[in-house]
Amino acid sequence: MDLTEEQRAFLDSTRSAAMITIGRDGMPKAVRVGVVAVDGHLWSSGTADRTRTKRLRRDPRSTLFVFDGQYRFLTLETGVTLLDGADAPEQSVRLFRAMQSRPTGDLVWNGEELSESDFLAAMVREGRLIYQFDVHKAYGLV
Repeated sequence: MDLTEEQRAFLDSTRSAAMITIGRDGMPKAVRVGVVAVDGHLWSSGTADRTRTKRLRRDPRSTLFVFDGQYRFLTLETGVTLLDGADAPEQSVRLFRAMQSRPTGDLVWNGEELSESDFLAAMVREGRLIYQFDVHKAYGLV
């Protein structure tokens, strides 16, 4: 990600975002998501059958509006790569370990503490994938 030091620091401390995709009718569609940087890439979680995933397969453009609950925000104009290969469950473990600040041990899913193997099984069952955001432009008040 080609971001300033201040923008990177903001993303390191902020997980709440609105993800905006483009509907078939051209209307922007927004949904709340969590985001986190993993190995220098901004990631979020989704599933193969989500409407936003279908929109991104048709048009990979997305805008993220990352906000902190105060007045700071960062708008990111992005292209999205869907990471939906055989390693998507393991990538989901990496994503949620970063999101939950749990480098080892159990992970929380739907309010329950799950072992890593149970968490992996849940990711497979749900058809989880990763949205990887490639930032083209960033602006905001951070």
